[in-house]
Amino acid sequence: MRILLVNMPWSSIDVPSLALGILTNSVRQKVPDAQVEAMHANLDFVDWVVDRTDFGLSDYYYYSLFTYFSGCGDWVFSSALYDDPEWRVSEFTSRVQGQMSERDLKRNLELHRMAPDFVAEVAARIVERAPDVVGFTSTFQQNAAALATARAVKQLDPRIRTVLGGANCDGEQGAAMHRNFSFIDFVVRGEGEAAFPKLLTALTDASGQPELAGIEGLCWATPDGRHVANPMSTTPLPPAEIVSPDYTGYFERLASSRANHWVEPRLVVEGARGCWWGEKHHCTFCGLNGSFMQFRSKHPGRFFDEIVGLVERHQVLDMFVVDNILDMSYVTSLLPRLAESDYDLRLQYEIKSNMRGPQVQALADAGLVSVQPGIENLNSRVLKIMDKGVTGCLNVRMLRDAETSGITIAWNYLFGFPGETDADYQSVMDQMPALHHLCPPDGSTRIAIERFSPYFVNPALGFTDLRPAAQYRLIYDLPESELMDLAYIFDTPTQGIDEPTAEALDRAVTQWQHEYARSRLTHHDLGHEIVLVSQRRHYDWHVLRLTDPVELAAFRQLDQPHSVASLARRLDEPSDRVAALLAHWHELGIVFGDADQFIQIAPRAMNQELIRIDHLHQERAAAESEAAESEAAQPAGAGRAAAVTGVAAPEPALTAV
Repeated sequence: MRILLVNMPWSSIDVPSLALGILTNSVRQKVPDAQVEAMHANLDFVDWVVDRTDFGLSDYYYYSLFTYFSGCGDWVFSSALYDDPEWRVSEFTSRVQGQMSERDLKRNLELHRMAPDFVAEVAARIVERAPDVVGFTSTFQQNAAALATARAVKQLDPRIRTVLGGANCDGEQGAAMHRNFSFIDFVVRGEGEAAFPKLLTALTDASGQPELAGIEGLCWATPDGRHVANPMSTTPLPPAEIVSPDYTGYFERLASSRANHWVEPRLVVEGARGCWWGEKHHCTFCGLNGSFMQFRSKHPGRFFDEIVGLVERHQVLDMFVVDNILDMSYVTSLLPRLAESDYDLRLQYEIKSNMRGPQVQALADAGLVSVQPGIENLNSRVLKIMDKGVTGCLNVRMLRDAETSGITIAWNYLFGFPGETDADYQSVMDQMPALHHLCPPDGSTRIAIERFSPYFVNPALGFTDLRPAAQYRLIYDLPESELMDLAYIFDTPTQGIDEPTAEALDRAVTQWQHEYARSRLTHHDLGHEIVLVSQRRHYDWHVLRLTDPVELAAFRQLDQPHSVASLARRLDEPSDRVAALLAHWHELGIVFGDADQFIQIAPRAMNQELIRIDHLHQERAAAESEAAESEAAQPAGAGRAAAVTGVAAPEPALTAV
């Protein structure tokens, strides 16, 4: 049996597909007589499109990273899915008019008209390889491209069995996919390394129909065309059965692709599945983990060997760990071994934001350069609504300690939660200028309702009248009831803060992004004194020396969050004196306050300003030049009022990529 596994656009081009890597190894282990190979059609697309139009790395990122919630990537390939280069062009244009640049609109329309040609070429190449089974992985914006190619393959050779799997096929989504697209023979729901080899074994048996009925999560059709969706497994794979990936072919294909000049490849590794925090408290907005929240992690020794084996095999040190959350036992088991190894690894990981400074340093020592700690907000009241299990001060502590350890934080400032108020955001926005030396959010975003999240499952939490997000109607020709099962993102009447406050938050976050690279606040503890150095646009002091014993003790205690009363007890000082000290430090921008707690926000001096990369240098320079030209064009004295009052003009919002 010949199996071809296909990775369609808009899968990331700088990493191999973990899903196909796992399936490749799983098939080789469990179906030894099968021949399996992977087709990297996402890289094929890069080579195809750059020969036909002006297309670069930022354009690919536009679809693979930045437009998931607007569905542009799937809409581009909807023309191939329905074999119509003009498929809902007018509806799409009408919907996005005024919401995207003319260049973005032109590119979307151009690729939409070209997509059928690319899909036809890929399908022809698949059929030429004469596989018995072709499997497509579908995650994020791969769905339309995968469906369109499966359809084209079936038209060219109906004997080829088509299989679809991946995150877009979990639960009801997979069942809806199988019901509505008859050219998909099978949909694998859940953990594919268990079901996919069983499916292949069943297909080699002429009387395989009874075996199909026993494969958990599989969607299939009876000989008379009846759709069957087997019950999904209620028991997730134990960690010992989570298969290591095989990335044979990806690096060779990248080396021959135009994309080789665009990106530095990274490895993808997986140490755990599920979320140990979500098992206790499922964050209200989070739809990750789908059907299986139960946390499982590989033995640290096995995971270490897997990492080292991939590094040695592929000679790549950059690595993305896809775990939804770090197994905290790895801090004292896996991470020290990585730190002691001879490999200068550079890893990215998702963690929880309540890790303490020594734990954050352990991450850095092991080679972590970027983490996604799920910060998402800096107000304790909103974080409680989200069921995050942290406070605003703890999230700020993570930002501070990551700055000390040289780790970049990836996070978004989320809003739009039922029960939040303008005051929850204003209190933080007022303090954001003090935080400009800490890693800023990537943006501010109103939450979307995701399938599998508590907000989706439980309307009592505040979101009712859910309907499939608008982009699904532009992509698929399906009734609303089927879109409800197919969709992952849902529209609903907005909750939480209103647009004026949301716009103010966006301006504050944008200013933070612009100021970060040129802002500094650090401290150096000399024992008898603590020296703080500040370089932030909204503060006019530069060096502050703390020598008073009470101030020294207070600053050191504020390495962790404390209330006035708590700090006063620890210092054995009157509460009014402690409150006055904290008010003074708050005015100087060296503490952050939230929910009656305070924390000092000055990282230890580690030459942070020398290792930052100013990604926004060009945009900021252009904005400042434009502001200077505008001021020069004003009548004499017109620009002086702002300087006298100390009110800075708001900086323009970043242009969308």
